[in-house]
Amino acid sequence: MSNTIHDMGGMHGFGPIVEEENEPVFHTEWEGRVYAMNRAMGPLRLWTIDEGRAAQEMLPPSVYLSASYYQRWYLGLVQRALDHSIAGADEVAAGKSLRSSDKPNQIFTPKDAKALTRGSYERPSSVPPQFKPSDTVRTRNVQPVTHTRLPRYARDKLGTVEAIRGCHVYPDSVATGAGEDPQWLYTVVFSGRTLWGEGCDPAVKVSVEAFEPYLLLA
Repeated sequence: MSNTIHDMGGMHGFGPIVEEENEPVFHTEWEGRVYAMNRAMGPLRLWTIDEGRAAQEMLPPSVYLSASYYQRWYLGLVQRALDHSIAGADEVAAGKSLRSSDKPNQIFTPKDAKALTRGSYERPSSVPPQFKPSDTVRTRNVQPVTHTRLPRYARDKLGTVEAIRGCHVYPDSVATGAGEDPQWLYTVVFSGRTLWGEGCDPAVKVSVEAFEPYLLLA
């Protein structure tokens, strides 16, 4: 999440969320193809999952709000393909390859897709965690222009550390190609009223998985 339109938590004016009864996995065939294309690109290891998220987050607001879920997947994939010179804009427009390539033609099968597993993002750390369970912390009031996992509604808010989740790859860094920069990860619990004011149900609590650079000891 960066300061872009996708970070919609706590925002108003978008109408109710309507649950679709017996919703299918894919509404149309092209959605399944977009999902398959994203999966097929995984073995190339050209980008990380956080770079993939960032590509969707940086879509123009008018495009993001008008696009369906899998349209965003498609547009994000197109942008990554262009950035990595896998395809040209003219080839995207034509829907086919227009030039020969000296890159090997890698065949990706359904069996390969089933064998794909997400690796562990936990990493060793040379320093102990700065916070411990029961600590009161305040989230930083950051305004990033690139990817972050700290949502706007939870910035500059008091919360309580509930658990330490280990040291993990730092999404804010890896999404921009700056390396893994492992950081300690915590579960921080906030009251609903802390986040959204006295009008919120006092029983509401929200847990956020927050990396150490997001936090200050209160």
